Amino acid sequence: MKTITLGVHETLELHELMAFKSLCLTKSSTMSGMVEDNELKNLLTQDVTQTKNHIQTLQQFVPRKGQ
Repeated sequence: MKTITLGVHETLELHELMAFKSLCLTKSSTMSGMVEDNELKNLLTQDVTQTKNHIQTLQQFVPRKGQ
């Protein structure tokens, strides 16, 4: 696997983006439990799934200690 080196500003942006995505995941998960409309519930469930995938993809770029 090819090693990717990020600059300090890129690493900070990545962490900020991951924090935002985590907040979106929490909000969509919470709201889907409170929503009664099936169409909206389905949209929120899809958003949860997609956001989990986005976070997993972003985690590949997080610099590991010792790299």
